[in-house]
Amino acid sequence: MFAPGSIWNDTDDQPIQAHGGGILYDQGVYYWFGENKNGPTFLSPAGLERVDIVGISCYSSSDLVHWRNEGIVLPAVVDQPEHDLHAGKVVERPKVLYNARTRTYVMWFHVDTYDYTYARAGVAISDRATGPYHYLGSFAPCGTDCRDLTIFQDDDGIAYIVFASEWNRNLTIAQLTDDYRSTGPAFIKAFSTPHRSKGREAPAVFKNNGYYYLITSGCTGWAANAAECAVAPSLFGPWQVLGNPCTGQQAECTFDSQGTFVLPVSGYEGEFLFLADRWNPSNLSDSRYVWLPLRMHAGIPSITWHKTWDFSVFRDSQKRFPGSEGK
Repeated sequence: MFAPGSIWNDTDDQPIQAHGGGILYDQGVYYWFGENKNGPTFLSPAGLERVDIVGISCYSSSDLVHWRNEGIVLPAVVDQPEHDLHAGKVVERPKVLYNARTRTYVMWFHVDTYDYTYARAGVAISDRATGPYHYLGSFAPCGTDCRDLTIFQDDDGIAYIVFASEWNRNLTIAQLTDDYRSTGPAFIKAFSTPHRSKGREAPAVFKNNGYYYLITSGCTGWAANAAECAVAPSLFGPWQVLGNPCTGQQAECTFDSQGTFVLPVSGYEGEFLFLADRWNPSNLSDSRYVWLPLRMHAGIPSITWHKTWDFSVFRDSQKRFPGSEGK
């Protein structure tokens, strides 16, 4: 049973710490990677609420409801102030893909300084989903700044990164190299706006019936705003804006949350989970998770609020979700 916005404990009965995260489905197991914010919230010198870096957490599950804590798979660096992963820096929105050619798990995330002027992409690798991950370093993908990001692996194994660039004035979409460790020469800039306050962030990508969908957030800090969805026949466009995919009460603020990932539900063709964070800027460690079913209607995604829900919402799908029997 999912209860969006409620405290969500792991199998050790401790609150899950995996904010701004994403899910990797690998050999029948789901792995949830996210920011561990289990520390005191304070104002940075730039006047922004923050928590010192603890590291990237990993949780595993067979049913998407019960999660085992696999520990911090990429920890903060405590004794090197100049290091990208030093506790005084910023590490956000980790996402992981498995590269079958190199047999390596590749993690991407946003790396920054407390004033958000560094704005780079960090990459780490491991030979196991549960780590530990070895940090390779950070860079400016496609020669530009990088903030909120996601990565996406297509059916043919080619992977892409989507990230907010030029102070969130646009989104850059780039193909990754074959080893998923850098960006190649092919990229576009989309959804350009002259004002960063009107730009887009928090990208989440999914594919359905040969079309690519991109859900993003507006740029309003920790405050929630209306999500926006766009569709294209290729990740390189052309993109058509469809509007807000959320419906019902609080749709105008994405149910008081901000998206981070869209997960295809294994066993249910054409059904998805929309993963979002309900940020608590006064106590970031107590930020909650808002997971809701995302359903397609004539090629248009729809996200509707449920106070509680389970996989029976997908009852008209032909296949059963592994592990969902009896729920």
